[in-house]
Amino acid sequence: MRIMTSNRPSPRTTLWLLASFGVLVAGAVSASDPAESPQTVIETRRQGFKKMGAAMKALAEQLKSATPDSAKMAAATQAIAAGSPEIPHWFPAGSGPEAGVETDALPHIWEDRAKFDSLANRLIPETKTLVSAASGTDVAAIRTQMKAVADICSTCHKSFRAD
Repeated sequence: MRIMTSNRPSPRTTLWLLASFGVLVAGAVSASDPAESPQTVIETRRQGFKKMGAAMKALAEQLKSATPDSAKMAAATQAIAAGSPEIPHWFPAGSGPEAGVETDALPHIWEDRAKFDSLANRLIPETKTLVSAASGTDVAAIRTQMKAVADICSTCHKSFRAD
């Protein structure tokens, strides 16, 4: 008796492949949805920076405390680190003042995108280092790394943000 084998994938494998492809396509569409209004983009950006700013403030408060709460510092640093890689994506073309929506973003972001992206990209590893520092008990190291992160933020604000 001869057993026939097929090169066709099983129905279960086919279903898994289709589902995986659907997730990839949906992620790509949502990540680069050109139909997002400038208002939506600017609001997403504003909320992201509010979260990061609140986390920086929470971390600063803990560092001023006589007994800093390590869990609060860890949560704050993780929030900062989670937002930092998103920054370049929060500034697509057409989401500046020309959009007619109130924003503190200066046109210089899009005029000198290389400098803006350079600062944003420098922030990512610095915030990861901040998370690592906050996982330890050396408060001086956390302060030092927070200053490094704050310096990058400040440089970007001075160049690209209307206050």
